[in-house]
Amino acid sequence: MKKTTLFTLLTAFVLIPATVLLGSRLPGRWYYLTSTLVIIEILIPFFLAFESRRPQARELVLLAVLCALAAASRAVVPLPNFKPIFGVIMIAGMAFGSQAGFLVGAVSAFASNFILGGQGPWTPWQMMAYGVAGLLAGAVTRRGWLPKKPWVLAAFGFIAMVTVVGLLLDCCTIFTSLTTIKWSSVLLVLSIGLRTNISHGIATAVTLLLFAKPLLEKLDRVKLKYGLIGSGDL
Repeated sequence: MKKTTLFTLLTAFVLIPATVLLGSRLPGRWYYLTSTLVIIEILIPFFLAFESRRPQARELVLLAVLCALAAASRAVVPLPNFKPIFGVIMIAGMAFGSQAGFLVGAVSAFASNFILGGQGPWTPWQMMAYGVAGLLAGAVTRRGWLPKKPWVLAAFGFIAMVTVVGLLLDCCTIFTSLTTIKWSSVLLVLSIGLRTNISHGIATAVTLLLFAKPLLEKLDRVKLKYGLIGSGDL
């Protein structure tokens, strides 16, 4: 068993449960600190798995460009909740695999916060949620479940945003904003967040519909020419 896989299992089944158990015994709003620690613990195995591959310098340069493109796309569009960033992240995952997709998502979330609202307790949640967008896109593409047809990619992007990525971002609101976590409050947050998630989903679908095919073709040519990362899955 690979060290990164073993660390992932230990994180999921030992470290995170221990963090939640110990955090619940702290006084006050323990879930603020605990939720942040849990998200950070989730991020670590992905970065270790990617780094253990010892990627070429040209791979890192290309991924850095994709991170910059994703971060810029979040900042340049003036429409609220209508950001192409998730589409760019998913394209990175489709082209270079789950690990690269997760890395581009997490880094672009962190970098774009310097341009927009700044860093805060929401940052680890955003890094995980944005990373999961690239992770999902890379995973389903590698397994052949996602034909590279624009309308199919657009539909996938919308569904992934509303059902998975958006819910993760709503969890950030639940754990960092609610003073008391009750089912009624949770349902209220989810219902309010649904409108935002749909807006993000539409923006992602439009981005994939318009730009996925030409960008994927160019990235495939770059991979073939320079022998860059293949699947990149965990």
